[in-house]
Amino acid sequence: MTSLNRQYTKPLLIAAVIGAIGVCAAGGVWYALHSGAQPSVDRVAAMVGIKPRPTVPGWPVSIGSVAGNGSAGFADGSAAQARFSDPFGMVIDRDGNLFVADAGDNNRIRRITPEGVVSTLAGGKEGFADGSGGAAAFHTPSGMAIDGAGNLYVADTGNNAIRKVTPQGVVSTLAGGGVPGYLDGKADLAMFNGPVGVAVDQAGVVYVADTYNDRIRAIGPDGMVRTIAGGAPGYMDGPAGAAQFDTPTSVVVDAKGNLYVADTSNGAVRKLAPDGQVSTVAIAPEGAEKPLLRRPVALALTHDGFLYVGDIWRGRILQLSPDGVLQGLTGIGVDIEVGDARAVRLSRPSAIAIDRAGGLYVSDAVRRTVHRVAPRGDGASAVLAPKAAPLATAAAPAGEAGAVPVAASATASATASATAPATASAIVPVPVPASRAAAAGNFPWPFKPQHQRHEVVGTIGEVRGSYNGESRHHFHSGLDVQADMGVPVLAVADEKVSSPVSNWAFGEVGEGMSIDSMAYIHMRVGRTGKDAPLDPARFIMLDNEKGKPARMRVRRGTRFHVGDALGTVNRMYHVHLVYQPGGVEANPMVLPFTGFSDQVAPRIDKIQLVDAAGTALARKPGKRVVVARGAGPLGIVVDAYDQADGNAARRKLGLYKVGYQVLQADGTPVAGFGKPLVNIEFNKLPPDPESVKLAYADNSGITVYGSATTRFLYVVTNTVRDGVAKTGGWDPAALAPGDYVIRIFAADYAGNEALSGRDLPITVE
Repeated sequence: MTSLNRQYTKPLLIAAVIGAIGVCAAGGVWYALHSGAQPSVDRVAAMVGIKPRPTVPGWPVSIGSVAGNGSAGFADGSAAQARFSDPFGMVIDRDGNLFVADAGDNNRIRRITPEGVVSTLAGGKEGFADGSGGAAAFHTPSGMAIDGAGNLYVADTGNNAIRKVTPQGVVSTLAGGGVPGYLDGKADLAMFNGPVGVAVDQAGVVYVADTYNDRIRAIGPDGMVRTIAGGAPGYMDGPAGAAQFDTPTSVVVDAKGNLYVADTSNGAVRKLAPDGQVSTVAIAPEGAEKPLLRRPVALALTHDGFLYVGDIWRGRILQLSPDGVLQGLTGIGVDIEVGDARAVRLSRPSAIAIDRAGGLYVSDAVRRTVHRVAPRGDGASAVLAPKAAPLATAAAPAGEAGAVPVAASATASATASATAPATASAIVPVPVPASRAAAAGNFPWPFKPQHQRHEVVGTIGEVRGSYNGESRHHFHSGLDVQADMGVPVLAVADEKVSSPVSNWAFGEVGEGMSIDSMAYIHMRVGRTGKDAPLDPARFIMLDNEKGKPARMRVRRGTRFHVGDALGTVNRMYHVHLVYQPGGVEANPMVLPFTGFSDQVAPRIDKIQLVDAAGTALARKPGKRVVVARGAGPLGIVVDAYDQADGNAARRKLGLYKVGYQVLQADGTPVAGFGKPLVNIEFNKLPPDPESVKLAYADNSGITVYGSATTRFLYVVTNTVRDGVAKTGGWDPAALAPGDYVIRIFAADYAGNEALSGRDLPITVE
């Protein structure tokens, strides 16, 4: 068993990984060169004259986009223009064709040819029907596997079934179907509960990660379904009958009959040996705040026994060696320094497939794209090219052109994109003049009445601390809306649950759930203030050994519509809305909530110049700050905050944009400062929590996390915007001796600017 609470060590070798023949891939696929039994690597190598090269530990990567433009929807055709809704499962066949289980609103099995053409093999509507091509119907297809004849096996999560798709696109039901449940026996009578992962071995046995039954099941060639490991949710190694899993989502099988399981909620990779013994090959240590492995979902197995693991918590691709050493592939969410704008981040790597050259194909379910990850230096781009379209077209900040989205009625749904599946309350963009700004919209609030204003008590980009006393721990990533404890939290958009583990932190103040682009935090998920279930069909309560509520589950594929109750406000007295279109955190203020307005200008309390040690330059009341030309580079720290209409007098909100300008004594700009240098803009947060220390100076913090007062001390000489963070400074050496003014630009999302207290007179000598 591998302990993961240690520092990742970079490899010294850089080499191509080729010859990955005879592998198991995401959702349980082995790459077949011939039909029938899986051939040995050595025998295949001898046949084709290739000697497989060993897998290199921790190789540094480059990444390129294979298909998908990042926008949710449906479009076949060229890879660059193709659109996916929830590309979750993926396999590769002997000819290099990729097959993608595209769930969400598409519910299709898609094919991507080596030439980059995307087409639909089967499916097209949400439902349960066998048949050929478009006549077949799926409900949230997830993991896939492929056999030697090219047949696909699909974990049809929402239908609680395992489906088979021939190379010609003919769909049949292998086992299960209908309501969730648990029953072994004949395939047509067997019952599953939201299966997410599937694999097939050389004998034609299909293995199933029966996710919400917490079991590993097997479907024999004779059509009989049996349980081979697991039972009640938990964590226990040992004999298969006594072993426990917690929300297993993926399974792969090797040539020796060993099964490897992504035991997602346990944060572990488990092994089920042919002798029936279950062991743990990797697990996050209990209590580790930032372990490498936390929510494994995707698995792929190489010819020489290395496992690739897609972890959806931090968007990482990890590599587990045969001797149990776990490390990350360099450049994918692991060895990232604060402000590193080059390292690639994925959002939800839900499937991995391996090609003949050892490259990895990764489906990112949230970014709606398929990528190829290869050793750095093979010419692939290191940039994630597609930029995801938002849930609703962004309402531009005041003074910028844009469009405002509205929650449309069924009669308005015809105005939605012809390629996007329509829903009864689709969110469609409605262009409006920029002068109307966000106040003109009618986006629903998360409480009743949904179309009347509620108080905003926190905005994106604000500094947040931790409960262990650190005042600058992370950025606030959403919008806080005030409500009394126990008030029902309502959905603000029509969405379908994408993650197989969509909620977290039961009973804690940070409890919440993510549906697709929207997440809701600080609530009792799926239950009232007295822990009574709100909707047992969508929220499954699990009790502990004493019969007390201990867990809540929300199955992948569950649908919610605007106004549906999601839970109740907990003792934080607000709900925290996170808006992540395409997996990228965006400012929720782009969603024009009904009745929200902001005509209150930000307030600047103090401006300071600080040296490299963080010591403020002295300033006497009513006097200029004396700055030596050789004192730089200096930091400029601004103590400021904002409010919105209707805020309580005590309320302090963060700013949207902060910058500075250097002026002559007569008010004319110094060369290079014709416009304010806006270094801080919370349009897109950096992915690294530590970047908060670049945006905010020491002594920043809020009272909820132990600070004496709420203070936002912006370091406007550092850059935090567009998802990037980096240090900076102002050097007075460029100025001739004389009097100058440092003018602060401080604005909120509505475009209000601070006018009072914005100038700091200085004398350079």
